[in-house]
Amino acid sequence: MRKNRFGAIAAMAAVAALTLTACGGSDNAGDGEGDKVRIGIKFDQPGLGFQDGSTYTGFDVDVAKYVANELGYTEDKIEFVSAPSANRETLLETNQVDMIFATYTINDKRKERVGFAGPYFIAGQDLLVRADDSSITGKESLDGKKLCSVTGSTSAENVKKDVPGVSLVEQQGYADCLGLLETGSIDAITTDDIILAGLAATSANKGKFKVVGKPFSEEPYGVGLNKTNDKCEKINTAIKKMIDSGEWQKALDKNTEGTGYKPSALNPPTKFEACS
Repeated sequence: MRKNRFGAIAAMAAVAALTLTACGGSDNAGDGEGDKVRIGIKFDQPGLGFQDGSTYTGFDVDVAKYVANELGYTEDKIEFVSAPSANRETLLETNQVDMIFATYTINDKRKERVGFAGPYFIAGQDLLVRADDSSITGKESLDGKKLCSVTGSTSAENVKKDVPGVSLVEQQGYADCLGLLETGSIDAITTDDIILAGLAATSANKGKFKVVGKPFSEEPYGVGLNKTNDKCEKINTAIKKMIDSGEWQKALDKNTEGTGYKPSALNPPTKFEACS
């Protein structure tokens, strides 16, 4: 009986040790000690975050891979997770992802729920119109027009506030907006300039649309983190290293080639979020 009791205790201790080991992988996320790192990206934004089967491409993806590698995760240990605009805070708060690189603008409202490292890019809100449309030359031309953006994005919020005369149509993704623009159901799409450039540059869309080229905001793209994540400083160090090494510029050029896109003078960023 005594021997059996000790055997049962030993078995319980072994199970407890295994459980602690499994939990340790989560605690060490960002140190390269876990099996995987889960990174939220967009799956439907060509040039930034785009899924084609098991392949993921875009500037956000390239920055994410670089940062993950600096944190100790090789590319084969990255699990990319779809992070639509409306779901990003929830994904971080519920630990469904470890980091988010998804055209995620840093702002005070979002900081109430999540943390940020970066920014790794500063975009500007602009407009995409049909190639033959000369009636929209900037934000001031939108009064009485039908405009499309994505639910949960800062672009939709900005337009609601700044252009009360516009009729806003919100969709789940920019691909939905493009279909409406092509058929004439809306007059323009608004979001960040680099996103619009990527959409216009795809083989299916070349020659159909144009970016107006009058940005009217500053959108610092940050790395979204759960507030308990302590890897902010390491992520900022990785971003700075990517910029200083020239890899940041290579990634940007590769993903905007042929679009005519020129980033603002605010790029590459030189000031990062203060990590708490």
